[in-house]
Amino acid sequence: MRKSYISWDDYFMGVAKLSALRSKDPKTQVGACIVNEDLRIVGIGYNGMPQGAKDDEFPWGSEGDYLDTKYPYVVHAEANAILNATQSLKGSKIYVTLFPCNECTKLIIQSGIKEIVFESDKYQHTKEHQAALKMLKAAHVTTRKIEVGELSYVNIS
Repeated sequence: MRKSYISWDDYFMGVAKLSALRSKDPKTQVGACIVNEDLRIVGIGYNGMPQGAKDDEFPWGSEGDYLDTKYPYVVHAEANAILNATQSLKGSKIYVTLFPCNECTKLIIQSGIKEIVFESDKYQHTKEHQAALKMLKAAHVTTRKIEVGELSYVNIS
């Protein structure tokens, strides 16, 4: 039996990272992968403009007048993954490249997801992060930070 295969965590976070590569955001690319209790992928998403909105007709900047930034327009990866889900998300896990904001946390809780597995929490010192943690604790949703190693290709021939 081959012993150099990747873990489930590496696999599903890899799918989230691959999804993030679809994002047109020049500063922050986020991907999400939702997995059911049978370890089946049931939803994926990345941060991008709403369906039907042309990417080149909306701003991607993060500074200046609010309406001239990406913030009022971009749909986050977690929201897209939830909206793209193919079945109920009750009891599932979400793998996400960046810890969810407080708004996405509400969606995660409401959808029935019970665990968040994340790689980066670069906004951990913000008020929004603290609000997210408070809601997750109240809703009994667990969080787990992982570090995904570099994937190496093994010659199996």
